[in-house]
Amino acid sequence: MKVVILAGGWPSSINEDLEGIPKPMVELGGRPLLWHIMKQYSYYGYNDFIICAGYKSKMIKEYFMNYYIYESDITVNLQTNQVEIHKKRTEDWNVSIIDTGLYTSVSERILKIREYVKNEAFFINYGDCISNINIKELEKHHRLEKKILTVAAAKPAGRNSLLKLDKDDNSQSWVNACTMLCESDIFSYLDKGESYLENGLFERLNQKNEIALYKHEGFWTLVETKRDKNNLQQMWDENETPWKIWS
Repeated sequence: MKVVILAGGWPSSINEDLEGIPKPMVELGGRPLLWHIMKQYSYYGYNDFIICAGYKSKMIKEYFMNYYIYESDITVNLQTNQVEIHKKRTEDWNVSIIDTGLYTSVSERILKIREYVKNEAFFINYGDCISNINIKELEKHHRLEKKILTVAAAKPAGRNSLLKLDKDDNSQSWVNACTMLCESDIFSYLDKGESYLENGLFERLNQKNEIALYKHEGFWTLVETKRDKNNLQQMWDENETPWKIWS
């Protein structure tokens, strides 16, 4: 099953010293947010990724084209330009990087990768959000509910839109936790002009009773500000990393 990561937004202001870097490429613990997201899925056995790139897509492409070099120890002969690889380290990932445009809405980015997912179910993950959501349990819940879309929902982090989809739970509020699993039927419900799925797609699916919630009580966070990034970096430095489920 493929994992679609939305990574095409405008430059990040998280790193003031790094002008013009895509937000998913902001480093946490020496590696991009993208890497952390992909490690989570890989831990559960999902290794086929489609990255919806946009702003400075070349930066993302170059990272994965040179990933083998970045992760391994090397010796470079500067006269011959020959590279010897030591302690080879890499990942069992298949990564497609699709340039979905600079000014493209979220819905349109998803529509543009339709030919790559074909008629199969696929995950969607935002490129600026990390969590310790159990991806296997999310898939299991999706299969049981038999809906077009299952959205992982979490407790608000302070600046998120509430999901008004759960009629049976009035005691708690939930927000989109940036992780979804959908059937290929989703393409019939997408409007390419929508940048916020909660205000359009989710409501249309809810009217058809085709959306389910997977309630996640564990860790999740958006990485939108320098403060978010610094807090997570401190957690990483102190080895307090609930999202790092891999060894």
